[in-house]
Amino acid sequence: MPDLRPDEPMKTVLIVAGSDPGAGAGLQQDLKTATILGAYGLTVVTALTVQNSLGVTAAYPVPSEVVAAQCQALISDFPIHAVKLGMLATAANARVVARFLKTLREEGEKGPFKDSGTLPVVLDPVLAAGRGEPLLDEDGVAVLTRELLPLTTVLTPNVPEAVHLTGMEIETPSHLEEAARRLKDLGPVWVLAKGGHLPGDPVDILTDGKNTYHLPGTRLAAPHHHGSGCLLATALAAFLAQGSAVPEAVNRARRLVTTALRHGLPLGQGVGPVNPYAALAREKAKYTVLEELKQAASRLVREDISPLIPEVMSHLAYAAPYSEGMEDVAAFPGYVLKTIEGTQIPTPPAFGASPLMAGILLAAMDIQPRLRAAMTLKFFKEFTDIAPLLNLRLAKFDSTQTPPPARTREGGLLAVGVAEVLKQQRPWEPLPDLVLVSSGAAAEPLLVVLGENPGSVVEKALALKNAWQTSQILTSKG
Repeated sequence: MPDLRPDEPMKTVLIVAGSDPGAGAGLQQDLKTATILGAYGLTVVTALTVQNSLGVTAAYPVPSEVVAAQCQALISDFPIHAVKLGMLATAANARVVARFLKTLREEGEKGPFKDSGTLPVVLDPVLAAGRGEPLLDEDGVAVLTRELLPLTTVLTPNVPEAVHLTGMEIETPSHLEEAARRLKDLGPVWVLAKGGHLPGDPVDILTDGKNTYHLPGTRLAAPHHHGSGCLLATALAAFLAQGSAVPEAVNRARRLVTTALRHGLPLGQGVGPVNPYAALAREKAKYTVLEELKQAASRLVREDISPLIPEVMSHLAYAAPYSEGMEDVAAFPGYVLKTIEGTQIPTPPAFGASPLMAGILLAAMDIQPRLRAAMTLKFFKEFTDIAPLLNLRLAKFDSTQTPPPARTREGGLLAVGVAEVLKQQRPWEPLPDLVLVSSGAAAEPLLVVLGENPGSVVEKALALKNAWQTSQILTSKG
């Protein structure tokens, strides 16, 4: 996310694109992305589309004179720090936009860009919708190729667009690299050819004609991916407006898209939109995560959870929303300790402090995103009878029934156990509060307490402790 100083003027991105009433792509997605990244989006509408998550049913181009009037109104009043071009709809609109880009370039050479280079222009060549509906006619493609590509800083075609613009068959990353080189020869300074449509793990190609980079990615199970291309191009424009070099801007934008795809929104009956807010929400929540852990730890010490701390000591952790790695999960580096003076937590919580707990929570959140907090405790056989009395749902996992490869995942056996228990949950069943993970007689069985936040986890842990201690007193008296 951007590191913006409050005394710095906000950079602007002129967005030229079509309108998507479902707000997953087009101007609406562009505006959301620019805003999240700390840039101010200015918009020129080129077309009104009729679409939802099931597809595009109609597109109504805006007359070129109206597009021209919008451009003139904006550039006569606002500073322009970068431009993002998306759907243009017609050849006439493409010509109008090319004319105004030339005007901006000429003014920039005398004004705001005279010392810092040329006005950045990111062109996302929107030729068709995701299901193939045409969004730019052939005359428009010709104008885009002849007049707009020479004015482009970064061109961002996907495979079908690269095929259309080059006439090549593209079936491998090597083919895509050749296509990127051919597109570079048509005028853009850089080409970022996106390989997501090719089989296998995706590889994007970034080239300026002299240097070529293969940028590998991971194939995601991302059924809700509407607007990913718009998000990438607008993020690129925002980062360029804020001063990033092209390779840095590309890497930052690709990371943002990966997060937005991984946490796509299941809205509508078809393909839902990507989630540009996910990365911001994760970073925004991190302070609260640490504060809630501190409060929970204070209660553990005050009410003394030490009778339930195992020989390997306890862990308490809390993940930020939309966590993707260990760096997004906070825990206590010095553990939750059992001492002769009771419970002690010697160090404050920190992100990335516990690979074990990160593995548990990331595995849990893959299945149930609400389960963002966990604690490990010693298991006593009495818990089997106590848990139902406390309205706590106890699930059990026996590692001897798990195939060995599953045990190698980050977080080890506990992560495997939690994941397997959650996978077996039916949609109408309540989530488990407690997961007992055992691995035979040789190792101490451990209890994982799960919850939506550390406060709820600590509440469950202390309820278990109090009930267990009461049962011990009653048993001794009996």
